[in-house]
Amino acid sequence: MTAERTAESTVPSPGTQPRDHGFPTVPVVHATGRGGAGFRSPARRPAARPASPVSLLGADLGAALLGALTLSRPVLMALLVAGAMLLRPHRPPRRGQGVLDELPTVCGRIAVAWLALAALVAAHDPRDALPAGTLALGFTVHATAGCAGRGLVHWRRRVALLRQPRAALVVGPVDTAQRVAAAVLRHPRCGVRPVGIVADHPDGTEGLPVLTTGEEVHRALIQNGVRDVLVVHPSVRTEHGPLLRALAESGCAVWELDADSPSCEAREQLAGYACRQLELGSGRRVDVGKRVLDAVVSGALLLAVSPLLLACALALRISEGPGVVFRQERIGQDGRPFTLLKLRTHRPADEHESATRWSVENEHDMPWFCRFLRRTSLDELLQLWNVFRGDMSLVGPRPERPYFVDRFSQTHPGYAARHRMPTGITGLAQINGLRGDTSIEDRARFDNAYIDNWSLWQDVCILLRTAVALVRPTGS
Repeated sequence: MTAERTAESTVPSPGTQPRDHGFPTVPVVHATGRGGAGFRSPARRPAARPASPVSLLGADLGAALLGALTLSRPVLMALLVAGAMLLRPHRPPRRGQGVLDELPTVCGRIAVAWLALAALVAAHDPRDALPAGTLALGFTVHATAGCAGRGLVHWRRRVALLRQPRAALVVGPVDTAQRVAAAVLRHPRCGVRPVGIVADHPDGTEGLPVLTTGEEVHRALIQNGVRDVLVVHPSVRTEHGPLLRALAESGCAVWELDADSPSCEAREQLAGYACRQLELGSGRRVDVGKRVLDAVVSGALLLAVSPLLLACALALRISEGPGVVFRQERIGQDGRPFTLLKLRTHRPADEHESATRWSVENEHDMPWFCRFLRRTSLDELLQLWNVFRGDMSLVGPRPERPYFVDRFSQTHPGYAARHRMPTGITGLAQINGLRGDTSIEDRARFDNAYIDNWSLWQDVCILLRTAVALVRPTGS
């Protein structure tokens, strides 16, 4: 378990200062509701809706009904239609996919539906088995109608994309971005029309306009109705995550393209480039399992460590006087404040010092028992009650005080985006040594990487690594 300590000075150490990447400063939704400089995310637009499945559903239903007409009994017709609709492909078609691409899948499932119906009839009454000619005719009519209907739907969608392609911004190094944009423009059937490049420097290259400031990105986003963002270099996702998250918040779909090497992991392709959609933005739902894990583990730990907590509180009361519980306002998920609990190991001079000082001054002069609590993180155990109540989680970005949330959100790209998820007692940044007086920029990068790649198993791994670290504490 880790925690930031009440600060020694109003300015973090030099290691915490942000580095200037030369890229547009792009704060996303500010935790305290105030904006920042650089890219101004426009009013939230509803995310672009995927192609409606109704057309394909209608085509499959019509084909099933036509195929069922070859049967003479209404019961069998109903069973066939029900089975065919249950077995129909439910996954949305890939970008640019046509009927020939899905022909094996569609025909295979139709064949399974007819064979299952024949087996069911034969099992009920072998003398009433469906003739082979009926099966062949029914399958032929069903498959032909299904492929024709789905082909018509795909054709209409391609025509619509040709007439009104989706405007896109390409993010990455100028040379690579211009090359990818030119390739996409040469293939209008993709349904994507790049309108600008977002990069560090224009580099004087010809092609699409290069946007290097937040205001230019904002203007291009609004004027062109941008709905897609193409990331064409691996470093963009990690180094310029704030920009991508802000664009995702504005309703854009963010795609990562393998511009220089093929990838076997990508399910879709764009102008011959393998691509995958990135899940960014605050709209991502966290699995309910995370909350269940928090409640069960924190409740069990509270019961297990309650004697230890009482002993530590009694020792503090005897040695340091009344007021053994330290309460401090912190910022949680979506900028909501909550009261964080700890065992008191330090008494600030006043409320201003408590809210604005970064680390405890002259920690070596503290009483030995208080130093022991801090070095072993035993003073953090009370935060299990915050977790049990739902104020925070076991694993997540560490919560900070409003004063520092304000400052870091304005000066460190990606810091405000940490509040997309519940804050935690420990996290990916802490198990990588980023605790105490360490780089805020590095913490924000690790925290956002944790959120972007969140899984329940990752939480379990972080908890196990934290437990190992507590066995050999080094202090904060």
